[in-house]
Order: sequence, then C-alpha cells, then structure tokens
Amino acid sequence: VQLQASGGGSVQAGDSLRLSCAAPGRTFSTSVMGWFRQAPGKAREFVASTSYTGSRTFYADSVKGRFTISRDSSENTLYLQMNSLQPEDTAVYYCAADSRQRTTYTDSAYYGSWLYDFWGQGTLVTVSS
Repeated sequence: VQLQASGGGSVQAGDSLRLSCAAPGRTFSTSVMGWFRQAPGKAREFVASTSYTGSRTFYADSVKGRFTISRDSSENTLYLQMNSLQPEDTAVYYCAADSRQRTTYTDSAYYGSWLYDFWGQGTLVTVSS
C-alpha cells in the first residue's frame, strides 16, 4: 500500500503550505495517521499525528502553534496545514499510517515512528529566508 503525499514546494519564510496525503486503494479513515520529516543530513523526526477519530492531535514542540493536522475521512485524506514557515522547516515530509484500525494508544505512542506501518514517498518543502 502506498501513501501519496503532495503539496510541497519552495516558499519564502512566513509563507504557508498545505500538504495532502491520499491512500488510493485502501481506507485509513479509522487508523492513526501522522506526518514526519527529514531534513538534509538529519534523522527523520516526528511532526504531527492524529488519533483515528481525529479528535486528538499531537505535535512536535517545534511546530506547535504553526502547523495543524487534520483528516477528511470521507475523502480518505490527511492534511498538514503549515503556517509561518521557517527555513528550519525545510525537509522532505512523509505521511504515515497505522495498519490497525480503531485503536487507541498511550499518548507517547503517537510520536513514535514504530507505530506506523505504511509510509508515503515524501514531498519536499523548501523554505528560504
């Protein structure tokens, strides 16, 4: 199963972008989903995640207040609205999904890459100052 991330691009500091993640052929509307990113020369890091209902969301401290994760279950699509982008947000952004459905976890689990079984190919976000 391939998740398809899109919406990346090159922007100036302070601009906004919205990333999308679609999953043709399989529904993730009842699975935990999240966004991770990997900057050049750095390890992949957690950005945001959402519970399978969408009622709970989790964010890395570095993006809290600027990024918003959301999901449209009817469209089987995950979003990441990114506002006030900074050069340090430059990275390849990956969406990810849990294979289990209708499953809740302790809060800490939503931040771990180990939770996610399916990954997208990534979309590049470049922010210049």
